[in-house]
Amino acid sequence: MSKKKKKYYVVWKGSKTGILNSWEECKNSIHGFKGAEYKSFKTLELAQKAYSESYSEYKGKEIFESTLTKEQLELIGKPILNSVSVDAACSGNPGVVEYQCVDTKTKEQIFHFGPLYESTNNVGEFLGLVHTLAHMKKTNDTRPIYTDSKTAISWVKGKTYRTNLDKNEINVKSFELMDRAVKWLENNEIRNEIKKWETQAWGEIPADFGRK
Repeated sequence: MSKKKKKYYVVWKGSKTGILNSWEECKNSIHGFKGAEYKSFKTLELAQKAYSESYSEYKGKEIFESTLTKEQLELIGKPILNSVSVDAACSGNPGVVEYQCVDTKTKEQIFHFGPLYESTNNVGEFLGLVHTLAHMKKTNDTRPIYTDSKTAISWVKGKTYRTNLDKNEINVKSFELMDRAVKWLENNEIRNEIKKWETQAWGEIPADFGRK
């Protein structure tokens, strides 16, 4: 089993602020704190760079974390900032799921949905992507949509879901929403380009919840 890579957590607003060394420490700082501001980073250098600015200043900047060579980065290019990004978070497996859509450039939240219980991250990623497609169509917004989930992209393209999750009385709402999402895909034309967020080149997707 590969060793989990260390992350650093910047807390701008919380019961304890600064650069924290674990998700548990970060979670204790933001739990129950109204308007908490925080984000995870793969390196101490990036965390220090972000914390040297206010949260609002950081949100408007391109701070990408890359593990690739300069040549690989040039081949992939940079993300389209005039776009939106969607991501899900799951506490447990299965567990409590939520998802959000944000403006890629400013990281301003467009909408948030959850919690859904006894579900998986793939379920959240799929529902989040379809929810975003529906929202963009309703608002006549043709910007590209970024997701870091290949599974969600494949489910949307296939107009179906293939979860191994067992349906029960706790997660029945998730299955109802997935069935509704499939019906939406069957009856609506997708107007937005769905693009894969290149995490290795650009760091965590802007809609990331900054956990673990």
